[in-house]
Amino acid sequence: MVKKACITGITGQTGSYLAEILLEKGYEVHGLIRRTSSFSTGRIEGIYKDIHLTYGDLADYSSIANWVRIHQPDEFYNLGAMSHVRVSFDIPDYTMDIGATGVVRCLEALSQFSPHTRFVQASTSELFGSTPPPQNEQTPLHPRSPYGAAKIAGFWSTVNYRESGKLFAANSISFNHESPRRGETFVTRKITRAATRIKLGLQDKLVLGNLEAQRDWNHAKDVAQAVWLMATAPKADDWVVASGEMHSVREFLELVFQTLDMDWEDFVVFDSKYLRPTEVDALCGDSTKIRTQLGWKPEYTFNQLVHEMVESDLKLAHQERKLKE
Repeated sequence: MVKKACITGITGQTGSYLAEILLEKGYEVHGLIRRTSSFSTGRIEGIYKDIHLTYGDLADYSSIANWVRIHQPDEFYNLGAMSHVRVSFDIPDYTMDIGATGVVRCLEALSQFSPHTRFVQASTSELFGSTPPPQNEQTPLHPRSPYGAAKIAGFWSTVNYRESGKLFAANSISFNHESPRRGETFVTRKITRAATRIKLGLQDKLVLGNLEAQRDWNHAKDVAQAVWLMATAPKADDWVVASGEMHSVREFLELVFQTLDMDWEDFVVFDSKYLRPTEVDALCGDSTKIRTQLGWKPEYTFNQLVHEMVESDLKLAHQERKLKE
């Protein structure tokens, strides 16, 4: 029997990598996508013909329930969210509806129409907020944004459905994950995109906020692999997914510009509008549990991640310059 998987957030960076991994393993892959007036399927262009897409929304229980009832998936991955932490301060109500109530909608739809399905919730290191590193599954939670607060509600809802015996429900507590598919409004991709454009004379300056925030940077493909391991684990649980290394935004910035033989200080401008009202200073995960229990380990180093992103965006910049010429 061919296994069937449903993915919310399939058009996002991690969702697209997960879809590719599942297709390689012989799964039938279904994705829930929101209706928009512009194309949002660029990340899944290479597998578009191999997956099955359905219009729906995490804000709409009926679309989720019908999707689950019709397809009866073996595995359900909830990767959809309003995922920009800084923007969550501007739209807290929507952030909470999608990041918290949206999770409950998925859980309830599964418990009602497909209770055999294995559910994995994409949780986040933003749960830890101001709690100092290293952070693992036992670390006290103290979110510092509407995004983190929404995710903590989704996290505990998942735990509740598991402990009440309603579902196989697991949480992936994933630390920052990046890739060439990262959205351009996120700081890592904003840096690589701008730096490569500056290198080719397409842009003059890069405007950033806090450079001292420290994060545990991972490749989204490694996180996607970890999420699949959770869905196929002997029992449902919660796992931290992290490299165990911490680097500041400044370090990321320096490495990107160094790779392009430039000095970042000649081009970067500070603007306070990019600061969060409450900052998360340092996140560094202890992923001992998933490494020992499920055999996961990251394939990408910090340097490999940065170089892949720079190489990809340099190609885009060359294309852009050619079109401009």
